[in-house]
Amino acid sequence: MAYGSGAKSTGSTFRRSLRSYSTTTMNLTGPCILLLFLGLTSSTKLFHHGRPRGGFLGSPKVAYEGELPKDQWITQKLDNFNDADLRTWSQRYFVNDTFYKSGGPVFLMIGGEGPANPIWMVTGTWIDLASKMGALCLMVEHRYYGQSHPTNDLSVDNLQYLSSEQALADLANFQANMTQKMGLTGNKWVSFGGSYSGSLSAWMRLKYPHLISAAVATSAPVQSKLNFKEYFDVVKASLLTSKQSATCVQAVKSATSQLQAALKNATEWKDMEKSFSLCSPLNLSNVLDVANFLESLSGNFAGVVQYNKDNRAFEGAVGTNITLDTLCDIMTDQSVGKEVSRYAKVNSLILKTYQEKCLDCKYQDMISELKEISWTSSAGIGGRQWTYQTCTEFGFFQTSDSTVQPFGEGFPLTFSLQQCLDIYGSKFSQENLEKGISRSNTYYGGYGIQASKVVYPNGSIDPWHFLGITKNATNEQPAVFINGTAHCADMYPASSTDPASLVKAREDIQSYLIAWLS
Repeated sequence: MAYGSGAKSTGSTFRRSLRSYSTTTMNLTGPCILLLFLGLTSSTKLFHHGRPRGGFLGSPKVAYEGELPKDQWITQKLDNFNDADLRTWSQRYFVNDTFYKSGGPVFLMIGGEGPANPIWMVTGTWIDLASKMGALCLMVEHRYYGQSHPTNDLSVDNLQYLSSEQALADLANFQANMTQKMGLTGNKWVSFGGSYSGSLSAWMRLKYPHLISAAVATSAPVQSKLNFKEYFDVVKASLLTSKQSATCVQAVKSATSQLQAALKNATEWKDMEKSFSLCSPLNLSNVLDVANFLESLSGNFAGVVQYNKDNRAFEGAVGTNITLDTLCDIMTDQSVGKEVSRYAKVNSLILKTYQEKCLDCKYQDMISELKEISWTSSAGIGGRQWTYQTCTEFGFFQTSDSTVQPFGEGFPLTFSLQQCLDIYGSKFSQENLEKGISRSNTYYGGYGIQASKVVYPNGSIDPWHFLGITKNATNEQPAVFINGTAHCADMYPASSTDPASLVKAREDIQSYLIAWLS
C-alpha cells in the first residue's frame, strides 16, 4: 500500500491514569473522536459538556495488518493573522494515495478536538468514497490537539492562539502547500469532518470557497449557543424511542425527584449514598459538588443516547452493547426497587463497563485537573483545550434549565459558567463569552450559514442535531436527516445491521459529491 511522499517525519468527558498517557499505547482518534479510556484515575467526568473524555468519535480498531501512513509535518504560523509574528510550529498530517487517480479529487479529513489516528486513513465511509472516486486522502490534526503543539504549554496566554479561525487558516495554508508540493493544481478538494470538525468542514467551504469545492459536515453544530438546554430535551425525545417509551422517561423523572429530595435530607441521603459508589462522601453543603454529581448521573444517559447503536463495535469501543433499551430496561424494572435505586443501578453499570472503581464528584478535583497546563497532563489530551474553546467561542453548555427534560434542575447554566471562571480566570465571564458566541454566529452565519455545495448529515437520536442543519436550505445546501441514528453514524464503515435510513444517507452523500465534482 502506497501512502505518498510528504514531508519527512520529525516526530513520532474513560480512566488507567491519564497522567501516564502515551500515544504509543492509547487508541488515538480522527475527526469526531471518542476515546474510551479504561481504568483511568482522573477527576474529569466520563461525559462532560456533551463530550466524552478525549473527544467525539472513536478511533477505529479494525482487523488491519497493513502498514499505516507515517506521521508527516508541515510548518505553520503561530498567529495566522499577524504578519509581524514570525513564530512557527509543526502540524501533523497523514497521506494515503492508494486510490488516487491523476486529476482526481483530494479528500481532506479535518481533525477535531483530540489526537488524530492514522487508522482513519484506511477505514471509514470517506475511504470507501475515495476508492470509488479515485481520490487522494489527507488528514490534518487540529492545532493544540494530539501531537500538534504550537506552544510549549497550555497556559491561558498560549491558548489565545487556539480558535476555529486559526484552525481554518492552518487548513488553507496546508491546502496551498500540498497543492504545490504534490502537483495538485486543478484538482478539486472536498473537506470532511464530524461534530466540531464537521462545523470546520462547512466553515472551510464558506470561508475558502476558492480552495474547497465541496464539503461533508457530519453532525456539525454550526450554531453557537450559550445555554444549550435543548440538549437534554433531545435526550428525552430519544428515550421516548426506546421500547419502554414514556414509562422510561417517567421513571427517570421520578428518580431525579427522589434523588434531589434525598440530597436535602442528610439522614435520607446517608442511607442512599453507598448505592452510587462515590469515591468520597458527598458534601451536601457544597453546591458545586452536588451539581457535579447530578450532571455526572445525567451524563450516563446522555453518553449512551449520543452514540446509540452507531457501529462503534467495529473499532473495539467499550460499551457499545449498552443502548437506550438497556438503560430503559433497568429504569422500568420494578424488581430493583424505587426509581432512584434503578438510577443508581444504571450508574453502577456505566462504572463497571468502563472499569471505574468509583464516581468522583469533587468539583475542585475536576477544576484542578483542568487547570494543568502541561502537554503531558491529564487535561492536555484535550479536555483543557476544548473547554477553553467552549468558554471563548461556542458555549454549548448542556444544562438542566429546560423544564421539559427529566433530569431535574441541579446543574444550571451558572454551574458551567463558574467552570470557565475557575479554570481560566476572571476575564472568562458570561459577558465576554456571550460576545464571543455572537461573534462566532456573525462570522460563520450560524443556522443561516450561506455555503454552497455542503451536505449536512445528522442523526435524529443525536442531541447535537439541534444546533445543526436538519432541513434543506437550498439545493446546494442539502440536509441528510437520518432517522434512528446517532452522532457521526454515517462516518463509520457500513454494517449489515445498518438501518435503511443510514444506507440511503451514505448513498445520498455520494450522489451529492459526484454531482458537485462533475
